[in-house]
Amino acid sequence: MTDKEMVAVTGIGILCPIGVTVAEVAASLKGLRSGIRRIEAPPLQRAYPAGVVDLETEPFFSRLDAVYLDRCQQLAALAGRNALADAGLERLDALGARAGLYYGNVNGGSSRAQADYRQLLCDGQQATNPFSIIAIMHNGGAAYLSIRHGIAGPVHTHGGACAASGAAIGEAARAIRDGHIDIALAGGAEAPLSAAILAGFEGMRALAPMDAVDVAQSCKPFSSARSGLVLGEGAAFLVLESATHARRRGARCLAWLQGYGIASDCHHMAAPHAAGQEAALRQALSDAGLAPSQVDYLNAHATGTRGGDVVEASAIRSVFGAGSASVPVSSTKALHGHLLGAASAVESVVALLAITEGILPATAFLDQPDPACALNHLTNKSLHGHAIDRAMSLSCGFGGTNVALVFSRYPEKPNQSANAPGT
Repeated sequence: MTDKEMVAVTGIGILCPIGVTVAEVAASLKGLRSGIRRIEAPPLQRAYPAGVVDLETEPFFSRLDAVYLDRCQQLAALAGRNALADAGLERLDALGARAGLYYGNVNGGSSRAQADYRQLLCDGQQATNPFSIIAIMHNGGAAYLSIRHGIAGPVHTHGGACAASGAAIGEAARAIRDGHIDIALAGGAEAPLSAAILAGFEGMRALAPMDAVDVAQSCKPFSSARSGLVLGEGAAFLVLESATHARRRGARCLAWLQGYGIASDCHHMAAPHAAGQEAALRQALSDAGLAPSQVDYLNAHATGTRGGDVVEASAIRSVFGAGSASVPVSSTKALHGHLLGAASAVESVVALLAITEGILPATAFLDQPDPACALNHLTNKSLHGHAIDRAMSLSCGFGGTNVALVFSRYPEKPNQSANAPGT
């Protein structure tokens, strides 16, 4: 990220369909354990495959707090708290305006919204619960985290569809690198498993049906047998710090956020275009000062839709090539589903775990890759014991926003090593 302040990742918090701790997520990636299962969403009359977080969140909150918080905000609150704890932190009051919070979300409190609209439109109720607006609003997770942890600097909520939390992480890193703040909690959350959201995606003909043999295998990115995306819920946050600040407090450095690219397709509201995705990838590489050949792993956005995976594969080929010497690629959405506004944050954690755990996570259930999606695919079995020095994540959202992030085991430039925090 140029010669400015290096940005260290010093904490990770995650709750997603393949684990509610970093260790559980790593184990699921190694063993390709799917978190996709059958759910029902009344009043819709059929069942759906979905990535479900195996955690009841309400017991973690007081009754007073719970009235303000939909499941989405509860997931955000817990993942953000866990990220700070992982970094050895709890409250950031002492930093004043030098601490920030950057949050990605698309649907807000969709379950609370659906319940309120049903009461109003179907049951004849004339007003909602007095706390409903707070529980529904998109920035609710960010607001709660800011209040709970004393984050008094910039608090931004990003809504760029499926790239929302990637933009949040990237913009937090920019703010640190440019000297505006010293530390940020950055990530996103989503809880879209309500009838209203599922019906909307079904109306677009985008949802995969349940696999006839095993519901856990319903999402098949890059496969000739793919049939659509599977929605998932969850949250993930990173603690990002300037190298100077992390060194001053003796923080452990998990990795570096070395590159960030963001670009628009400016093409279509729902149909992706390879040019914007390619631009984001090239921007992130340029920002990191890397050649494509220096990247050891790429976590692709690939959702399992017929058109989207082909477009993304084309963009990746244009930057990295497709042969066995090109970057190894996988989509872990086969395991956890598509978390919409939280997708980038969850998949950033996957990229980080590739580095810290030495794994190349495979695309599960990819028995027959689509020739139109030709890449250096990691298929069916994750590879362990690899030295992964640099990993990328690519996220692509409706409306054409694309975000790429580069994580590194160490600073690329020798003269930056003096800024490295303790390990």
